[in-house]
Amino acid sequence: MRVIAGSARGRPLTLPGLEVRPTLDRVRQGVFSSLGERVRGAVVLDLFAGSGAVGIEALSRGASQATFVELSGRCARCLRGNLERCALVEAARILQCDWRAGVTRLCRGGEVFDLVYVDPPYGRFDELSVLQEVHPLLGPGALLLFEHLARRTMPEAGAGFRLTRLMRYGQTSISWYEPVDRVDSPHIGR
Repeated sequence: MRVIAGSARGRPLTLPGLEVRPTLDRVRQGVFSSLGERVRGAVVLDLFAGSGAVGIEALSRGASQATFVELSGRCARCLRGNLERCALVEAARILQCDWRAGVTRLCRGGEVFDLVYVDPPYGRFDELSVLQEVHPLLGPGALLLFEHLARRTMPEAGAGFRLTRLMRYGQTSISWYEPVDRVDSPHIGR
């Protein structure tokens, strides 16, 4: 696994072990190619971060800041090492906690994100409740990308979101959501 583009292009990313199912290079390539310049200057949340590959890719491509939420201590140490190897520590923050505790903490702090990437262990979480809890963290023009098994049907609407796009890569799909009360907002970068 490696960083695909940007300031850390080509840098290898380590995995913490078999407990993580990383977002494949080709999936990240497709997602970030589709996002294009929308990543530049964005404030990113990588929820269920694992090795941090998605948030690191965003930082490498010009996101201004990334917050990583990861429960596993082993994954958090690996993520920190990946950030150091890519010289992206200054723009990153790691919250080592359960995803709900992380979302609650961020909501209490009044934090808002331009891009949220959600990649929970496949089949272990109710997607609609995750969307509902994350909704307050989205700023104007924000996007939420939810990685899931291709055979899994995701909600088209609900919890304040509308499904706007679906990308498939073999066994993996990425559902793109926009907050319905903010759908007509402009570009996500600041």
